[in-house]
Amino acid sequence: MTTTLEQPKVDAAEPPPARRRWEPWALGALLVGTAVAYLWGLGASGWANSFYAAAVQAGSESWKAFFFGSSDAANSITVDKPPMSLWLMSLSVRVFGLSSWAMLVPQALLGVGSVALLYATVKRWFGAPAGLLAGLVLALTPIAVLMFRFNNPDALLVLLMIASVWATLRAVEDGRTRWMVLTGVFVGFGFLTKQLQVMLVVPPLALTYLVAGPPKFGKRLAQCFAALGAMIVSAGWWLLIVELWPASSRPWIGGSQNNSILELTLGYNGLGRLNGEETGSVTPGGGGRGDAAIAMGEAMASDGMPPGGPGGGIWGSTGITRMFESAQGGQIAWMLPAALILLVAGLALRGRAPRVDTQRASFLVWGLWLLFTGLTFSFMAGIFHAYYTVALAPAVAALVAIGSVTLWRRRDTLWVRAVLAATLLVTAAMSWVLLERSASFVPWLKWAVVVVGVVAAAAVLVPALTRGRVAAVVALAALFTGLAGPAAYAVDTIATPHTGSIVSAGPDVEGARGGPGGMGGPGMGAPGMDGAGRMGRSDGAAAPAMPGGAVSGATDGAVAGAPDGMGGMGAMGAGAAGGLLSGSEPGAELVALLEQDSGNYTWVAAAIGSNSASGYQLATEDPVMPIGGFNGSDPSPTLEQFQQYVADGKIHYFIAGGRGGGMGGDGTASEISTWVQENFTAVTVDGVTLYDLTAPVSTD
Repeated sequence: MTTTLEQPKVDAAEPPPARRRWEPWALGALLVGTAVAYLWGLGASGWANSFYAAAVQAGSESWKAFFFGSSDAANSITVDKPPMSLWLMSLSVRVFGLSSWAMLVPQALLGVGSVALLYATVKRWFGAPAGLLAGLVLALTPIAVLMFRFNNPDALLVLLMIASVWATLRAVEDGRTRWMVLTGVFVGFGFLTKQLQVMLVVPPLALTYLVAGPPKFGKRLAQCFAALGAMIVSAGWWLLIVELWPASSRPWIGGSQNNSILELTLGYNGLGRLNGEETGSVTPGGGGRGDAAIAMGEAMASDGMPPGGPGGGIWGSTGITRMFESAQGGQIAWMLPAALILLVAGLALRGRAPRVDTQRASFLVWGLWLLFTGLTFSFMAGIFHAYYTVALAPAVAALVAIGSVTLWRRRDTLWVRAVLAATLLVTAAMSWVLLERSASFVPWLKWAVVVVGVVAAAAVLVPALTRGRVAAVVALAALFTGLAGPAAYAVDTIATPHTGSIVSAGPDVEGARGGPGGMGGPGMGAPGMDGAGRMGRSDGAAAPAMPGGAVSGATDGAVAGAPDGMGGMGAMGAGAAGGLLSGSEPGAELVALLEQDSGNYTWVAAAIGSNSASGYQLATEDPVMPIGGFNGSDPSPTLEQFQQYVADGKIHYFIAGGRGGGMGGDGTASEISTWVQENFTAVTVDGVTLYDLTAPVSTD
């Protein structure tokens, strides 16, 4: 008996298998090319985001630090994310030794894996051409190129989100519960990578299966609950252990004010990101607004730069056009309009298909992913960085591929040709706008894209030009129109080292001054940024913290009116002592001093803020206590705890500067800094002020 499950996996117009001998070669070229691009010059960015690099180093030295994701091997405090992405990098460092390459290679391989998995997911139901196109678009998306060459958690997150879609579509194909359970496992692992961000794909996954799953609705609903259970188990085991572990024998949960992973999940990394009320945030007007945040906002105002847009604070204005603004546009928007047009057209073409049609389900899941995540990013009022947009890259790539291939196979229909032509014209116009924002960057390219795009659009409207060998030329012209701009940005991203906590891909962009890394709309900025808000590039904006010592070209970026605990360093700036967003860069003499008798101490030093502590830790490979966590606002340790550590001889030096000064929280970082200054003598080494905590000032 024939059932609705017995449907072809590809459109009837797909060439027969005998004509596909080129597929393995094409896939091999795609994956090898992606690997070369992602591995090329990988070590040039040094420690990349030293906040995570320090945790990777700690995890390679201590299994306890590995499990919790601690910032230091002595387990004083964790990073503000779960540790799954750190586990892969720490294991690599354990095998190959501490180096930038050993840390970043797993990230590059995750990128190759993401391209391969997206290819396999799309090919299964739309054929090899669509799969190859999806993989190519993802591989060349500028922000994906950067994140797969960087040590942020986003690389693993992207792979796991693609895997969850793959498993859901397999469930739509045959209705087996095991695929939905596997979907839940992938989402749970995504939670252990970047907490609630992975939940943005859960509504698209659930809605797609409830609409298109083969079983009756009751069973479909039960299978979704099975997926939910799998998600809870695959993520909850780690959360449960952390919550039940005695707080006195584990590190403080970084980013929380009450030493709770649940608070971190629901607060700083949860609802706070949506409503802008993150406790301890660096956002002026956010829930953790403190002296440093106020100083940052005042400094921006004194420079004639508004401290934010409607609902977005320093992170830029919110609204439906946010993904197209100067800060985000070059990262992700190249084919975003095309993806939306092709989504509507694809659904229209599959409108009369059976409810369980996997091709329509594919349009549905990728489209809901794009819309749900894109709208959330557009209207979230809390912390938002341009690199978050990498979460949109798989959905854009998939929709462009399945939409264009579906329409191309139906190009004998007039309205389909009209949609294809309109898509090409919109894509060419989008490329012109984005390339015009970097007028000195390959200035001829925008003209070439527009000319080729207009010619290709006109050719698509002529039926005779969409057949035979001429059709191949038209298809290549369409590829050039869509991919030339992203490819140029990708090459620039690969050729430019990136370092710091907030980075963005591609060349400098006019009007992308939205705080560090370009986090907002035109005309907005933050102190310590260059003219385009390009913190994170090492070609003059901020120097990379290369392994082995300091480098030249660091920027001070001092914030007027910053509290003393910041040591005169800017909230965003770099320097020998580091800053909020850039790691410290110790010189050889200072490193030698910290290493002296290091075996006699639990921590060779303590510094305010994780980035300030990170450079010293990476240079010495000894634990350095990051007081107050990432931005110095976490109440860890308390003044009393710190005084006890000093009395017990566990900390050798206190390093002034860095980030802190009581920004947010209860001001413990400021209290510790004041106590040290009053009771110990300052010395300066390699331009850095530090205090020997084993030699208090005499009270005689």
